[in-house]
Amino acid sequence: MVKVGDLLRLFPADEPLVVAFSGGVDSTLVAFLAWKRNPAGTLAVTVASPLSAAREVERARELAKALGIPHLELELDELTDRRVAENHPLRCYYCKRLRCLALLEVANGRGAGVVMDGSNADDAIQDRPGRKAAAELGVRSPLEEAGLGKEDIRRLARELDLPNWDAPSKPCLATRFPVGHPLRLEEIRRVEAGEYLLEEAGFREFRLRSPEPGVALLEISREEMALLRQGKMVGPIVSGLKGMGFHAVLLDLDGYRSGSMERLEDRRLEVLG
Repeated sequence: MVKVGDLLRLFPADEPLVVAFSGGVDSTLVAFLAWKRNPAGTLAVTVASPLSAAREVERARELAKALGIPHLELELDELTDRRVAENHPLRCYYCKRLRCLALLEVANGRGAGVVMDGSNADDAIQDRPGRKAAAELGVRSPLEEAGLGKEDIRRLARELDLPNWDAPSKPCLATRFPVGHPLRLEEIRRVEAGEYLLEEAGFREFRLRSPEPGVALLEISREEMALLRQGKMVGPIVSGLKGMGFHAVLLDLDGYRSGSMERLEDRRLEVLG
């Protein structure tokens, strides 16, 4: 079992470094350990872009402040890259490359020779083109280097009293649309607003996907599915989503699955409202 002391040795103690900081538990653990090892030389950088939910950027800002970690918000519009905007099959690769290049530019500007991210061992066993882009540019992933998976990371984060140790993952908003569906700002903002509505209603582990224009597909964890059925919650959620411009609201009866991309006809669905 990897301990905090073992992890700390993966971080440079005497040279500046930059950490890609989304505010999720993985990047928080990396940023916190880097800062513990090298308080004066660590900078956590959060990319604020059309593909980042504004609420998540705000949470990252507040979290860095609460932990005392130096923090920078970096504006970046990945949609200026045609391959990202068109949602190319390798969109994740091109998007991650743009982000890593921006982080490297920040690092070079402050004389930092190291850029780190929060990728972990579980990411390494999945087909993640973004990992390839980061590796090509020399971005280090200390959690992956230590062989730590998601459960190990949550355990260590809890031991360190990190406030988001059990927070659900929040990948970029592009993952809510099928490959090949152009990423339009209006639709991205609509999905973001819809997920905010669900979060305010009390859901923690869910996705609002938009497999077709104007269609809201709700994936809610099996544990929380009962919450949707309680009282009169369905009506206000459907009304709220339709008020945002969705013309159809569907529920995936198999619940939330990370990275699910099945076609509508291959899912077990219920029409809501």
